[in-house]
Amino acid sequence: MILAEKKYEIHEVQKGYANRTLYINLSKSEITIKPVTDEMKKKFIGGKGFDLWLMWNSLPKDKIVKWDDLENEICISSGPLGGSIFYPGSGKCIVTSISPLTGIIVDSNVGGYFGPYLKFSGFDALEIQGKAKREVIIYIDGIEGLIQIKEIEDSEGLSEYSHELTQQLTQEYAPDENEKQRVSVVSSGPAAKNTKWGILNFSWFVRGRNWASVKQAGRGGIGTVFKKKNLKALVCLSPKVTVKSNNPANLEAARELGKTHSQEIIKLDPKQNEMRRVGTGHLPDIMNVTDLLPTENFRFGMHKEISGKEIPYSREVMRSIYSGKEGADGCWIGCTVSCSHYSEGHIVLTGPFKGKKVIVDGPEYETIAGCGSNWGVWDPKWVLETNFYCDTYGLDTISVGTGIAFVMECYEEGILNKEITDGLELNFANAKAAIELIHQMAKGEGFGVIVGQGIREMKKIFAEKYGADPQFLHDIGMEHKGLEFSEYVTKESLAQQGGYGLTNKGPQHDEAWLIFEDVIRNSIPSFEDKARALRWFPLWRTWFGLNGLCKLPWNDIQPESQANYPIKDTNTGELVRAKVPDHVEWYAKYFSAVTGRQSTPDDLINMSERVYNFQRIFNIRLGQGLREGDSNLPYRAMGPVTALEYESRANRYDNQLKDLGFNIEGMFIEEKIKILRKHREEQYSKLQDAVYKERGWNQKGCPTIELVKELGIDYDDVISVISPHQ
Repeated sequence: MILAEKKYEIHEVQKGYANRTLYINLSKSEITIKPVTDEMKKKFIGGKGFDLWLMWNSLPKDKIVKWDDLENEICISSGPLGGSIFYPGSGKCIVTSISPLTGIIVDSNVGGYFGPYLKFSGFDALEIQGKAKREVIIYIDGIEGLIQIKEIEDSEGLSEYSHELTQQLTQEYAPDENEKQRVSVVSSGPAAKNTKWGILNFSWFVRGRNWASVKQAGRGGIGTVFKKKNLKALVCLSPKVTVKSNNPANLEAARELGKTHSQEIIKLDPKQNEMRRVGTGHLPDIMNVTDLLPTENFRFGMHKEISGKEIPYSREVMRSIYSGKEGADGCWIGCTVSCSHYSEGHIVLTGPFKGKKVIVDGPEYETIAGCGSNWGVWDPKWVLETNFYCDTYGLDTISVGTGIAFVMECYEEGILNKEITDGLELNFANAKAAIELIHQMAKGEGFGVIVGQGIREMKKIFAEKYGADPQFLHDIGMEHKGLEFSEYVTKESLAQQGGYGLTNKGPQHDEAWLIFEDVIRNSIPSFEDKARALRWFPLWRTWFGLNGLCKLPWNDIQPESQANYPIKDTNTGELVRAKVPDHVEWYAKYFSAVTGRQSTPDDLINMSERVYNFQRIFNIRLGQGLREGDSNLPYRAMGPVTALEYESRANRYDNQLKDLGFNIEGMFIEEKIKILRKHREEQYSKLQDAVYKERGWNQKGCPTIELVKELGIDYDDVISVISPHQ
């Protein structure tokens, strides 16, 4: 049944912008088209910037909006550079909402075709508010100029499982059998409804295997918000995409830049990380060798028994798992990185699809580390199993990996037992038990429902109901601000601790991945060095999310000129080589060529600084976003919690204590841990001070009025939010 329908006139994209946004209120079955103003383009650019601006103005300002309030929104936007088919990594979009896990703004960067297709169908952003009475599909037809809100009838027989639903809707909405590539579907699955770890799957159709693959907007529970609004799916049917679809200000210059960058990738990638063959699957081996691979709930940084040998997730092993050939599976048209690898022929081992042969999109590094090594599981078939079910059930593999690793340690510590876990023996390495929890999440029953509320809620339940020590739970429960940690061991990297703790949305590597510079290269030793890096890199990475770009072409394939740059600027102390200067310059030229807005690398950082601070202020408006929210990391992110952890790096820790002037002769491990903890927590607090100063925030962690004025976002409602905290 059609609840609402609106026809609209198709306009060409101009200089990367469709110049309209689409607002849908599900409670009212209302469809509205809004203009994009010059102010929006100038100050908020696109992508996350547009999402935040739309939410800021649509959410009521007289209350703190919760994730499950009708007023909460899901916003999706690409950006002015998104959708180019001649520049690598131009197929991204950003999804934002208030997170069920954190209660603040979460944004998730995702590939697949929906973001660019939305723009080429006429809209720079999609804004969804309210809640439908029954499940609905939002359909955007960019060929006929038609938008519909369609209520789902039981008789339609649409699957609850995301991978099946995606194929069904791709088939249904394709104008003919040969046009499936013009359809992109956004959907989730049953576990998103029963947990706070819900994801959104964004599809693209692959002709070679007659299958619609998916990429995930995974972090923060956006799929849970999606399900709460009674959304079954979003479907976009796009006009044909060409090199002119984005209508750049200078098409020739933009294409030449894309050609240069693409040729570099094809030449150098086989000699570097092999992104075109194994993608992020090259990382587990590197992380294991450098003692940074999360193992058994982040207690260790490598496989304890096979250190120095090939692990079951080595590059060679992953090469054998991934199907297809080099450069054959990009998540956007024309991306030469093509890192979206898949595995076909996995025979499902458990659950409702047991015995079926399926295609698994992935596994990516975070899934391998989170649901492999972090569970103490070293058999790839169980990672594939988890990957498949998390995707089709609608679950974030990072939160699932980190969350179940926490449960496993609680089980081994005696905090949990079989009576509490409904008979599941949740020891490390028990992949079958972990996957049973995932099945329970999908069915909305058993202990899995408790686990799916996230580590923050589990800590409260385990302390209140089962008598666990709250401090110990906090120390080993790898969440911050309510969001589970992504998969890197940060004990020995103060910069990466800041990269996780001082973020806008919680501990994820999207903002700052500084662990190699800090631990391996030791290029940012002082607080000031780290603070400078923790200003520039989050801003630079934010810029990709404003423009519809993937970060991987920036630094995962590096130009031959890299060696010509110094590691640091001797005058300012800032990192140089890690920024990949040639690529930064290319991106400035690319932005200029598409938008016609002549820009330098510094201009790009200024764009991001405005949006980054705006998001910080939005969090303050939602009752968080100040210093206390950046503090109190789980101690395991900083150092060893248990004697077992200390012993795994005993020489390193002993030497550090000696360097600090302590006589540790005859000292018990527990005393060593206590001394080390005091020192490391003090170091983190000093880092906060340095980062706040570098970012132009006061010591409460609030952007100053002077900074807000300098950035040109000193609107009355912005000033009213930050004034009490000056």
